Amino acid sequence: MMRAIVTGGAGLIGTAICTRLAAEGWEVAAFDLTGGTGPARHVACDVADPASVARALDALGWETLDLLVNNAGIADPHTGPIAELALSDWQRVLDSHLTGAFLMTRAAAPRLRKGGSIVNMASTRALMSEPGSEAYAAAKGGLVALTHALAVSLGPDVRVNAVAPGWITDDTGLSERDHAQHPAGRVGRPEDVAEAVVYLAGAGFVTGEVLVLDGGMTRRMLYAE
Repeated sequence: MMRAIVTGGAGLIGTAICTRLAAEGWEVAAFDLTGGTGPARHVACDVADPASVARALDALGWETLDLLVNNAGIADPHTGPIAELALSDWQRVLDSHLTGAFLMTRAAAPRLRKGGSIVNMASTRALMSEPGSEAYAAAKGGLVALTHALAVSLGPDVRVNAVAPGWITDDTGLSERDHAQHPAGRVGRPEDVAEAVVYLAGAGFVTGEVLVLDGGMTRRMLYAE
C-alpha cells in the first residue's frame, strides 16, 4: 500500500487531500497541531519545530513513504501594513509555511521510496498580492523556489512539485459575482486541490513545476471601470 503524510491535515484543504488519497487506496497520516476528522491517522505535530517533527515521525513508525504533502501553514494572509509588521509575526508566518516544509522534507526525505513524490502547497499569492500580505506572499514565494531546488536535488529518485491554489472555499453562500469573476465560472473547492495533488503524485514526468489552480484568475486582465 502507498503511504502519504499530509501536514496541516486537519484543515479545510488538508482534510480534502487526506480523504481523496484514502479513497484512492493510500494509507494516510495527517500531521497537525490539532486532531481532525476523516480517514487519516492523526499525529500531533508542529512542523516549525524540528523536535516535534522528529517525534511525530517516530510516533508514526513508518520506515518508508511514497508521498509528502507540505500543506501546513497559517491560513490568514493578512498581517497589516508593512511599517507595523512585527518581526515575530513575520517569522511566525514564514516558519509555519516555508520552514515547516523544509523541516518536514529534511526529515522525511530518507524515508521516501524511489519513485516517491513531494507536493508543496504554494499559492497564487506567490504571483500576485493584496496590500498587507507581505509575510504570506514571501512564504509562498519561497515555497515555489524550494520546490524547483528540491526537484533538482532529489531527482531522479523523488519528484517535487507544488500546487498554487487561488480562492478555495467550502462556502456555499457565495454570490454569482464571486463565481463569475473566475474564467472557469466558479470559485475553487477543496476537492479541486485534492485532485491536483493526486495528479502530481502520479505524474511521473512532471517535476519542479507549479500547478496554478485558480480557475483562470491570474490570466484575467482587470482594469478599474
